[in-house]
Amino acid sequence: MKKEEWIRHIQGRVPDAALTYCFSLWEAKPFHFVISRSRSSKLGDFRFRRDQPIQKITINHDLNPYQFLITYIHEVAHHRVYAAHSQRCLPHGVEWKRTFQELMLPMIADRSVFPLDILIPLRRHMLNPKASSGADLFLMKELRKYDPQDPEMQKTLLSDVKLGEKFELKNRVFQKLESRRTRALCLEVATGKKYLISGHAAVINK
Repeated sequence: MKKEEWIRHIQGRVPDAALTYCFSLWEAKPFHFVISRSRSSKLGDFRFRRDQPIQKITINHDLNPYQFLITYIHEVAHHRVYAAHSQRCLPHGVEWKRTFQELMLPMIADRSVFPLDILIPLRRHMLNPKASSGADLFLMKELRKYDPQDPEMQKTLLSDVKLGEKFELKNRVFQKLESRRTRALCLEVATGKKYLISGHAAVINK
């Protein structure tokens, strides 16, 4: 695939300043790149298959450009690690962390890629990257500012819901009972059952 064609495939999905860099990562070690439907369980995916000479990376189509770029580099790091070590490494182990940090560094150093409100928590996140950017509450809050807004369904993070307040998640109504370190203990109103729900879950205030 020619550079111009590849860039057209991803144009508008990452910041313009990152287009050439994203292409260079693919060009150095090509992979099948699929922009997929939205998946609630993950933002992107890489799965190593021994029987395939070219591996595949998928990224959800509905991510804002900054989340898309971070996810893209996250998955490329998996691709590089598995190409070098096969399945001898943990998915988010030391080798992946180091590779992700190295690949992200040019994008963090280039001040034209990320806005400052994302760049500050992103730098901290990259000191010891987690398996998902969504697991980093401070980074997730800043990234969500750039999501397309549906005026009929304004959402907030569960961490911002006050104790005792009710909220809707996946068409179920809960009441927030107690805050934990990264999750909240919540009561499902209809059933009386209690659940621990991630603090970065996007919910609808009732």
